[in-house]
Amino acid sequence: MVLINPNSSTATTAMMTAIARRTLGPALPVRGVTVARGPRMLTDPEALRAAAPEVLAAGLRATAGGDCAALLVAAFGDPGLTALRAATTGAGASGVYELAGASGASGASGASGVHGLAGASGVYGATGTPASGIREVGTSASGTSASGTSTSGTSTSGTPTSGTPTSGIPVVGIGEAALLEAAAGGTPFGIATTTPLLADAIHARVNALGLADRYTGLRLTAGAPERLSAEPELLLDRLERAVRACAERDGARAVVIGGGPLGEAAEALHARCAVRVVAPIPAACRAITRLLTDRRTGGPAVR
Repeated sequence: MVLINPNSSTATTAMMTAIARRTLGPALPVRGVTVARGPRMLTDPEALRAAAPEVLAAGLRATAGGDCAALLVAAFGDPGLTALRAATTGAGASGVYELAGASGASGASGASGVHGLAGASGVYGATGTPASGIREVGTSASGTSASGTSTSGTSTSGTPTSGTPTSGIPVVGIGEAALLEAAAGGTPFGIATTTPLLADAIHARVNALGLADRYTGLRLTAGAPERLSAEPELLLDRLERAVRACAERDGARAVVIGGGPLGEAAEALHARCAVRVVAPIPAACRAITRLLTDRRTGGPAVR
């Protein structure tokens, strides 16, 4: 498997590759590659957009030798995922997964205490103005409430089933894989992350995957992402606060850690938080394992 780091930090590539190797074990060797150019962190929409062609180029180089079994795009915004999937599998805009098996999930506002993208009292975005579905954790800021109506997703819920076309190789993004794993079975889930400028992109991703009916919202850490990344203990503390807020204030029963560079912190949070923490790199590795197994056994394909 080739893990593509969409930011230009080779240290981050090494860290994420190590996590993938621990998850997959010796059965599937992992090689990490770093995009040729770009910022060391993807913290805003422009950086996410600029990373997409770099990811595509890195993925095509990785598959050119014919010895790549799968590709993993290791940024939470999944930059370049659709184009790379189309170029290497012929899947086009189709996702790697389909959500299968209705289990009584509802798109109605407030179902099971899940308010999707609806605002709540004290909801703030990066600018300090009320923002739907966004809550900042770790500051004493308060303000007027932002209200809204739940954004309903699809009526399907259940365990994500994986599939891939008969030709080509599986291509998985850590954002897609983590969100689908967290929401499996209709589970109410939240997201904890460090990048407020990507909040709208995260909400759009949740909607695009049809998961808004079980989405309890986004909790943001206080402090600049760059500073937090340079102080691991502070990062862990702020993320733990955000995870606890997702569970205790929003009703999430699973919390996704929103970022590939947050991989080590995500692993550490498993032991520090009672709620189920979904680390995106292991989630993507599990998805790839299912996809490769399906290929060997003739299992489900994308429809």
